[in-house]
Amino acid sequence: MSYELIAVLMFSSMMLMLLTGQRVFAAIGSVAVIAALLLWGDGGSEIAFSASMKLMKWYPLLTLPLFIFMGYMLSESGIAEDLYKMFHVWTGNLHGGLAIGTVGLMVMISAMNGLSVAGMAIGATIALPELLRRGYDKVMVTGVIQAGSSLGILVPPSVVLVLYGMIARQPVGKLWLAGALPGLLLAGLFILYIVIRCKIQPELGPTLSEEERAEITWSEKLRLLRAGIIPVAIFFCMTGLFLMGITSLVESSAVGATAATLAAALKGRLSFRLIHITTEKTLQISCMFMWIILAALCFGAVFDGLGAVRAIERFFVGELGLGPWEILLLMQLSYIIMGMFLDDTAMLVIVAPLYVPLVKMLGFDLVWYGVLYTITCQIAYMTPPFGYNLFLMRAMAPPEISLKDIYKSIVPFVAIMVFGLALVTVFPQIALWLPNLYYSR
Repeated sequence: MSYELIAVLMFSSMMLMLLTGQRVFAAIGSVAVIAALLLWGDGGSEIAFSASMKLMKWYPLLTLPLFIFMGYMLSESGIAEDLYKMFHVWTGNLHGGLAIGTVGLMVMISAMNGLSVAGMAIGATIALPELLRRGYDKVMVTGVIQAGSSLGILVPPSVVLVLYGMIARQPVGKLWLAGALPGLLLAGLFILYIVIRCKIQPELGPTLSEEERAEITWSEKLRLLRAGIIPVAIFFCMTGLFLMGITSLVESSAVGATAATLAAALKGRLSFRLIHITTEKTLQISCMFMWIILAALCFGAVFDGLGAVRAIERFFVGELGLGPWEILLLMQLSYIIMGMFLDDTAMLVIVAPLYVPLVKMLGFDLVWYGVLYTITCQIAYMTPPFGYNLFLMRAMAPPEISLKDIYKSIVPFVAIMVFGLALVTVFPQIALWLPNLYYSR
């Protein structure tokens, strides 16, 4: 049996196990270990051990639990809720204003957390009930929250871009800066869609009532505006100090976690219960990430041992005779297909070690490609039938929102994200201008 056929069998076996409902790390890891033992006998057991040791030596991986802790501390302490009240008061006079405020909330949460899960949880528990209570169209606002939460893996400090930086050997600072403008571009396109849609159909996004507007004084507006100061200060302490070279990547994540804890204390909300809940959730998410990365490293090691990277290069360039842009398009399509079954971390650690050398050989910028990968993951998150965000929303949404509503809600936002991806693909400077400007100093 040829190595190429063995690689295809491994990949198809993994996808089949995922379709049966097995846990992601179990499906990936078991296929890798069984294949290693069948191919290389007892010596194959060293691959799993070597992968685990490689994981333990990834010093930047310390940022993972710290960023997650920071996000949950801000969420559980009510600081995210304060932010939503601020957006609620300042945008409530516009048709669709609360939906626009929700996008703003998601951008701020993304800048404090780096994960889409936290944005989805905050949007579904804080923003969605309020939007529905005020008569907003349930399909539109469900799509707003799903699309907005996906920004968490693109806007700095993105955890996914940290992992990509470790695999592709690219500076995390460059990747964070590269993701900033595309993230704001997508957020701007979401807001533009809401404005146009609510201009055409005002009943989809009603304004605040006259009584409510009369009750909100300017002093109240200014008081709530201060809610935005804390997230900006935390973002500066964390990302600003890192970009100025004062702190390392791991140190900046520790600064962010500490700043979030101090912010909760200043608000008078720091308690043993808050620390317990935040630590427990941080541990759950961090362990999930670690298991997936460990299993995927093992899978990637076996794949690499089979010469899969060289086989992919020969297949695309030699046998199919495709050009660089055609190969890039096929890689992006493969991410969307895999995104129906895997989360972004699993896709990254399985496929990036195979694709990154090919991307480099084709002459594309690896920082730019990291942004393309991340936007494609955002699209995959929201693509039926098994998009990650679709099922997160189904688990968190109130009973009146059906799975059909959730599927309908993402159609315009997926189209917007595909348009945004096309813009960044055709005009790489959207992603590269800011990092090139900063690092040319």
